[in-house]
Amino acid sequence: MTKNIPELYGSMVFSDKVMKNKLPKDVYKSLRRTIQQGTHLDKDVANAVAVAMKEWAVENGATHFTHWFQPMTGITAEKHDSFISPVGDCEINMDFSGKELIKGEPDASSFPSGGLRATFEARGYTAWDPTSPAFIKDNTLYIPTAFCSYSGEALDKKTPLLRSMEVLNEEALKILHLFGNEEVSRVITTVGPEQEYFLVSKELFEKRRDLLFCGRTLIGAPAPKGQEMEDHYFGVLKPQIAEYMHDLDEELWKVGIPAKTEHNEVAPAQHELAPVFDTTNVAVDHNQLTMEIMKKVADRHGLVCLLHEKPFEGINGSGKHNNWSMTTNTGVNLLNPGKTPAENTQFLLFLTAVIQAVDEYADLMRISVATAGNDHRLGANEAPPAIVSIFLGEELTKVLESIENDTYFDNSNHHILMETGASVLPHFTKDNTDRNRTSPFAFTGNKFEFRMLGSSLSVSGPNIILNTAVAEVLSQYYEKLKHVPANELESAVHALLQEAISKHKRILFDGNGYTDEWVEEARQRGLANLRSTPEALPHILDKKNVDLFTKHKIFTEGEIHARYDILMETYSKSIHIEAKTMTDMITKDLLPALLSYMKDLSKTALQMNELCPDLALASQKEQLKKLSGLYDELFSLNSRLAADTVTAENMKDALSCANYYHETILADMEDLRRVADEAECRIPNTYLPYPTYDQLLFTL
Repeated sequence: MTKNIPELYGSMVFSDKVMKNKLPKDVYKSLRRTIQQGTHLDKDVANAVAVAMKEWAVENGATHFTHWFQPMTGITAEKHDSFISPVGDCEINMDFSGKELIKGEPDASSFPSGGLRATFEARGYTAWDPTSPAFIKDNTLYIPTAFCSYSGEALDKKTPLLRSMEVLNEEALKILHLFGNEEVSRVITTVGPEQEYFLVSKELFEKRRDLLFCGRTLIGAPAPKGQEMEDHYFGVLKPQIAEYMHDLDEELWKVGIPAKTEHNEVAPAQHELAPVFDTTNVAVDHNQLTMEIMKKVADRHGLVCLLHEKPFEGINGSGKHNNWSMTTNTGVNLLNPGKTPAENTQFLLFLTAVIQAVDEYADLMRISVATAGNDHRLGANEAPPAIVSIFLGEELTKVLESIENDTYFDNSNHHILMETGASVLPHFTKDNTDRNRTSPFAFTGNKFEFRMLGSSLSVSGPNIILNTAVAEVLSQYYEKLKHVPANELESAVHALLQEAISKHKRILFDGNGYTDEWVEEARQRGLANLRSTPEALPHILDKKNVDLFTKHKIFTEGEIHARYDILMETYSKSIHIEAKTMTDMITKDLLPALLSYMKDLSKTALQMNELCPDLALASQKEQLKKLSGLYDELFSLNSRLAADTVTAENMKDALSCANYYHETILADMEDLRRVADEAECRIPNTYLPYPTYDQLLFTL
């Protein structure tokens, strides 16, 4: 580990410190104004920034630059160009212009567009996002950019995120200025995405087609030991894992990613990394980069980093907790209750706005995390249920109840000292509320933790929904309050809060979200339980949701329909690849292994009979009969899956196709897996051409 961490941190980032040193004062001030206030960037300023950025990059070993963007594949994209510009016979200059900094032209028809771009309509543009710092990786200058089509449609995940951040800023400022906070000129949302992942041996990974093609195991009998001993969570790091984490920290710190916390997670071979909060669009960029660097560093250590939501059956899958808050340019966290939350009117207004937003747009919250992989973990005892609800904790719940009912709030239990029963331990203040790991959307002191995200998901989508939905509610509140005289504002806010709490308290739930009782109670409350992606996705086209996006200019109607088509198609394609991989593994791996073992078992039985004619062969015959039955059942179920997959391939309607994959193909795969796992249990590992769960999870 490098000892001088402050010197290492951000050393490969075109940071504010670098800009201040490299840029003329007027250029620096102009760029800072763009970053802090969202003002337009002058072409002359862009040219000056480009020269300084190129000089800095070359000084740090960069030979190329790339516009780094986030198409709707959910991963990042990049096209590399060198700085060289020939000027004569075997002579070059290292050039980089403001035009090259501001704009790039990737092929817009080669990325998912949901029909926004035809194959022959190839032109697209990338546009520099100056609010997210450029960085150097692998001798290349990476410039974070947005991505749009020739006709201006957003083809990426950054553009609508930036739009949503600006809308929330505008609406939050109106409310703050009503409260007399005229010194506040900008409100930003901040995010800290915790990232769960698995690490497995690269050598073993490469022997499994399901991990190679799908990122998860499609067959595999459970190991004798899983997570039932609860000994892996926060356990001592194994040397190879510790080395990986230390190396990962260094790589992340170089590019300015504030990796803070790392530990073993609940399942064997599972781990977590958590960063410090950052501005939302920077945090989104950082999380995309984190996932990429995790995989790259793992490869150096002979490992593979698995980011699938459910890579192994029978143990916990991986999620990503999105810690979200709102902060002013004066340093005030708008979701900080302060010492007396019951008397903090401004906090209560913003808190209630979030509650109302999540209630009214719970379907969009669910849609924002809907993927084929995440469907496997939502609702299991490892992740929140598919029902969206909010956990506030005892104190805030009582505060809201007192507002709704006009009753006195007893604050006598505030700041209780924790009693541990051991006199040698220091006293400390007990938190005002417990934590609820079953809650999809939990208040955790001064932020909300959205816990439904899957491990591989871009955090852009959920934050677009959060920003836009909260902005919409704040705009409604402003319309009700903007003409209220100052001396009547407090009572008007109180009445508004009463009405909102009464109407939206159904979304508040502090109990165990894993129980069947909660599912029934949620149904009675009128809360949606969108259990699968095909069930959830069509709601993005509901009128209220289209109205939300178009009103605030987050998406056009065409962009909404495009995203619906892309998400639906991605779901079906994901399961299609899994089904094809599974039939392939059964045909080429498991059935031959089973047949080979049966042959050897038969041969051994015959040899024993020749040596000892009087020896009873009942047990061998029974074993062969069972194995033969499993072989026939595997063959039959595999053939059914293959035939049903062909049927799915020929379906034209996207929703019907997705429903068929969910209801028929997944059911086929589940039936086939049950028999495959039973067969695997009866075959010695030496006959299997792929590593088993015990090898994958316990050999590092």
